[in-house]
Amino acid sequence: MSARRPTTTLAGAVALTLGVTALLAPPAAAHGRGGSPERFAQQVSSRAVMRHLDAFQRIADRNDGNRAALTPGYEESAQYVERTLRRAGYRTWRDPFTFDREVVDAATLTVTGGATYDVDQMEFSVSTPEGGLTSPVAVPDDPFGCTVEAWGDADPAGAVAVVSRGGDCPFSAKATAAEALGAVAVVVHNNVEGIFAGTLGQEGLVTVPVVGVSLADGQALVAAAAAGPVEVTLDARVHPEEVESFNVLAETRAGRDDNVVMLGAHLDGVEEGAGINDNGTGSAAILEVAVQLGREKRLNNTVRFAWWGAEELGLIGSTAYVEELATQEGELDRLATYLNFDMVGSPNYVIGVYDADQSTYPAPVEVPAGSPETEDVLTGWFDAIGQPWVDTEFSGRSDYQAFIENGVPASGLFTGADDIKTEEEVALFGGTAGIPHDPNYHSPADDITNVNPEALRIMTKAIAFATASLARDTSAINGVSGPGDQGKPWKPWWPGKGRHDDVRSLDDAA
Repeated sequence: MSARRPTTTLAGAVALTLGVTALLAPPAAAHGRGGSPERFAQQVSSRAVMRHLDAFQRIADRNDGNRAALTPGYEESAQYVERTLRRAGYRTWRDPFTFDREVVDAATLTVTGGATYDVDQMEFSVSTPEGGLTSPVAVPDDPFGCTVEAWGDADPAGAVAVVSRGGDCPFSAKATAAEALGAVAVVVHNNVEGIFAGTLGQEGLVTVPVVGVSLADGQALVAAAAAGPVEVTLDARVHPEEVESFNVLAETRAGRDDNVVMLGAHLDGVEEGAGINDNGTGSAAILEVAVQLGREKRLNNTVRFAWWGAEELGLIGSTAYVEELATQEGELDRLATYLNFDMVGSPNYVIGVYDADQSTYPAPVEVPAGSPETEDVLTGWFDAIGQPWVDTEFSGRSDYQAFIENGVPASGLFTGADDIKTEEEVALFGGTAGIPHDPNYHSPADDITNVNPEALRIMTKAIAFATASLARDTSAINGVSGPGDQGKPWKPWWPGKGRHDDVRSLDDAA
């Protein structure tokens, strides 16, 4: 998960029985092809999902402890997904994309004659000159420095301004206030443990370098400035570099070509750790669903699976994919719905469903028609088995962003990241109030021990049920039902090529 999501709040959880089949699937499912969606849900084992997670952990262990985009760990993770899918009878294809990433040339703040601290240059910040800039430190009377007035009698002219995170104002306000008074750079120290990655919101707002430092390092700087004049050298420089990564895709051989159900999970993790909950869990869950669905010879609708690349760098892979689809006439129209699975095994979990019907959270984006009906497939399953659930904000901060922006219905599941668990959530799901849903989010401790087996089991069954149900019937979402025309040979579409181009050479090269 690339961005923090707001705290979930409670939604109604109606306890029904599994026997109320009408609530579990669209009407056509009761008379569709193959086994029932309920039976398919039992067929997909969370133990098998854990075996995939074990594989991802071993891959990270062999590759500097991570599976981040543009690393050997990501490449090996992709190869594992491809190999597993091919053994299950799929043809896979890689969807390449290029993007600019920032390469860090320098990121230090050194006290003259003293310590050197790590800094994180904020997004949209200008760089320092090569070799850095050297100036005294200035601290405002009000430590947050949100306004010019907050500086009081302190004078940051010609100095490196050191202010605290917080104070109910954005980083850009702190920086523009200090710059207006003549500061040559701005250092924002955290108000909790650790360093952080901040943003100024847009380019051009601030013309001096702005960086973040940890709470401890910031406090040391403030204390040194209070004890007497202190001089520092800030060296914070980045440059853009064009790089290439890829998504991995596959789809069922069975199913009508004009009505595609799509599932996605980002395959990359952060550089800090193995990325097992975020997002090995989502990747492993849809991988096992694909393996089991590949055994179904007769499906009404095609099911397409995607393992997204470079999500942690800004939803880059999924965005590139959807933008490419949008250039191909009719390709987006073929997508009945998209389901996103980003973190489905959090240790201090909630059972979260993206609030497509906005019953709890007004969405900051326009939610496409059909999204509430997609959400209903997931919540209907939970209600029917008596599983409590909560709404989680459908804010567009994961890989469904590009889909909803381009009018594709979407929903999905989420067990929580760095939001704090409430007493109400503990009453529903157990766990510990007052700590994050995933205390190891984006950290080296996000390893194979950072997965709650019960959360993973609950979510795996829900993903399997929703997939099988929608593979049979999407009429509630888009009015399409039945098998349609399945007479064409199966050849997947991939960006830059016609849908029916042969992709076996890509498999051989993977």
